[in-house]
Amino acid sequence: MSRKAESRTETPPAEAMVAAEPVRAAKSAKRSAALKRRKVKPRGRDATPLELTINYRFSDPELLERALTHISALKGQQGRVASYQRLEFLGDHVLGLAISEMLFAAFPKADEGELSRRLADLVRRETCADVARTIELGDSLRLGSSEAKAGGRARAAILADVCESLIGAIFLDGGYKAAAAFVERFWAERMRRPARPLRDPKTLLQEWAQARGLPTPSYREVERTGPHHDPEFRVAVALPNREPAEGKGRSKRAAEQAAASALLLREGVQVDG
Repeated sequence: MSRKAESRTETPPAEAMVAAEPVRAAKSAKRSAALKRRKVKPRGRDATPLELTINYRFSDPELLERALTHISALKGQQGRVASYQRLEFLGDHVLGLAISEMLFAAFPKADEGELSRRLADLVRRETCADVARTIELGDSLRLGSSEAKAGGRARAAILADVCESLIGAIFLDGGYKAAAAFVERFWAERMRRPARPLRDPKTLLQEWAQARGLPTPSYREVERTGPHHDPEFRVAVALPNREPAEGKGRSKRAAEQAAASALLLREGVQVDG
């Protein structure tokens, strides 16, 4: 047998085997890590009615339970951490990202202003509460007895918050893809509806005041300048316990709108347009 043939049948040198060992170990570790990351659906547990409705089954049922738990159902210091509040914070941001992505793809000709208005409409409390009612989320809530007796299962504020906490729980359990699929399933039709007409600043200010138990804003003409055929008005708007705000315009109505806008902006409220 030739020396070349002998070299092909020789046992690999020990040095080569030692050098290959770290590579094999690294591959094995990588496979183990991948298996740990993989979500395995729990066996021996029936899907809850809510899971069947939303078409998503949790790998970690405790996440779902926490997402549905109101602080009134807990005792002591564990309340805020063990309730849905932290998941609501996360879900709010996941919802915003998923809706933004959907809008960006669905309305390629829309400018930033239109996209922002549509986003605000789709993530507002009323929309989240409406989605919660669609999936009958109220039936699955964990509430304290007093909150349940007070009608908490139908309260829009609670339904909206828990809807966002559910999105946060899905995100942690199944990743962004699962959370975005949930959002698309229940927000896509709402997204395609015509955008709501923009509210003028006076209407927006009145709604803002009513939501805080304040009376209807009062407007007062402060000054009128310029010639009779082309006057300029300066108007002040007032609300209790707040400094008046002023606005100018070529008509009294325009000045009132400007004053309302000024007060809203001062209070940190975004004005359409």
